[in-house]
Amino acid sequence: MIRLDVLRHGECQGGEIFRGATDVALSDAGWQQMRASAERAAAPWQRIVSSPLQRCRAFAEELSVRLEIPLSVDPDWREMSFGQWEGQLREEVFAREAQAISAFYRDPVNCAPPQGEAGDVLQARVVEAYQRVLAEASGQHVLIVTHGGVIRALLAHVLGMPLQRMFTLDVPYACLSGLHHVERAGFSRLLSHNT
Repeated sequence: MIRLDVLRHGECQGGEIFRGATDVALSDAGWQQMRASAERAAAPWQRIVSSPLQRCRAFAEELSVRLEIPLSVDPDWREMSFGQWEGQLREEVFAREAQAISAFYRDPVNCAPPQGEAGDVLQARVVEAYQRVLAEASGQHVLIVTHGGVIRALLAHVLGMPLQRMFTLDVPYACLSGLHHVERAGFSRLLSHNT
């Protein structure tokens, strides 16, 4: 059995923008959110895997040192690219491109942001990263620190739900989702979400 906890980063600096692949730091509130989630979980993690983006990596590094457990950074756990929307205020993009953004949220597979990453491309790399973690973590309890879109794509895979429905999953800042992978049967199940 492999136990995996998947933690979304906390609130970031820069307000309500499309961050995606843009590397921004956690806000003070974001640090507090992350620490509170980790403290509430009080899990016996044996290793941490993190996105390379600092809003995930910085907290993962701090936790790795504090708990004295290994950390690996994997670029496939980074957030999806929002292409031309990167770094722009959500409100402005909604005002300017209401049809395109509505289409994206309804169908991220066929309606990716301009020059951005399609949902199926995101999910393919996330599932590959997940399979690598499973291959290396037999019998372990692992913490994965990553992003909202990544978590939605992973949960859609685990639950067997159409990827077009991924945005129906609420993944707030510092959300913790628990997964259990049954090695002998070769499947994962969702134990908890947003705890």
